[in-house]
Amino acid sequence: MATQPPEADTGEDTEVEQRNADVCNVVGAVEEMGAKWKLIVLNDLRDGEKRFNELKRSTGASSYTLSRVLDDLAEEGFIENRKEFESPVASYYTLTEKGNALCPVFESLDAWGEDWL
Repeated sequence: MATQPPEADTGEDTEVEQRNADVCNVVGAVEEMGAKWKLIVLNDLRDGEKRFNELKRSTGASSYTLSRVLDDLAEEGFIENRKEFESPVASYYTLTEKGNALCPVFESLDAWGEDWL
């Protein structure tokens, strides 16, 4: 029968959670959008609406990767996918309100990167 180590009963977990409460939102945000290709696509869409092939060229992502990332970002509410069914059929992608709210974050990270990288 497994037993818990003595420190597990001292309330240390609660102290750790309290000390790290400020970090929880940061960690959650990074987990939500932290994949490399997600960040690249979100940053690229800051310039405005783009078609699939425009995103493919500007990001350098393969069709498979870009398709998967766009589906994930749409499902998570960061982007919208607008389809035009006239010839030629086209898909347009743009940031949602949630996605646009990341623009100041990208600007801050860009400024930090210029100073420190």
